[in-house]
Amino acid sequence: MASLSEQNRVARDLFAPLGPSYDRWSRLLSLGQDPRWRQFLVSRVDCGPEGSVLDVATGTAAVAIELVRQHGCRVVGLDQSPEMLSGARGRIEAAGLSDRITLVEGGAEQLPFPDGAFDALTFTYLIRYVEEPAATLAELARVVRPGGIMAGLEFGLPRGVWRPLWELYVRVGLPVSGAVISHGWREVGSFLGPSIRELHDRLPIAKQVALWRQAGLDDVRVRRLSLGGGYVVWGRRA
Repeated sequence: MASLSEQNRVARDLFAPLGPSYDRWSRLLSLGQDPRWRQFLVSRVDCGPEGSVLDVATGTAAVAIELVRQHGCRVVGLDQSPEMLSGARGRIEAAGLSDRITLVEGGAEQLPFPDGAFDALTFTYLIRYVEEPAATLAELARVVRPGGIMAGLEFGLPRGVWRPLWELYVRVGLPVSGAVISHGWREVGSFLGPSIRELHDRLPIAKQVALWRQAGLDDVRVRRLSLGGGYVVWGRRA
């Protein structure tokens, strides 16, 4: 695997120890919204039982498993963290889906697959951690066949009256709740708010959509979820 960027190294060091508890506590700390967002992400994919999907930043394989459940497709789950992949392997085996999901260690910036290798591609909470979002989106699109769907999920910034409540939660609620769970989750709770703000300062959603189009995606759409706390972007490979 290629050497990690500084952003990727931070993400890997932060989340690697949390694999065994990630799904349970991410559901709780997102107030139950994270599973709903992932289900909506998967619903944007157009792929049947004979199709193949690459799930980038697969983590503990929540999206990969949902892809098989919704579409019956074959999935390759890719992640840079061997610790997360270990947790993913256990979840896949428990779900009885080892024959449908293959796990690969690797990074999004340099995918170990040929052009057009997959019928669709999904990724989750990825763009905040890459040094060159435009180049990464182009690399992701490269491995999707013409006409295939690419879809990504990211944290959003609520607007209007909901923004102060979001700020209160990420500045106080997340760090305090994380500290109750463990030292590692306290660090995650303190990290997420500034990380999400930095992404939207650097790459507002409109600019992200422009980068998707630049990467070769047509009919790019955005759906804000849970009052803007999350959003999914998807488009079709030209």
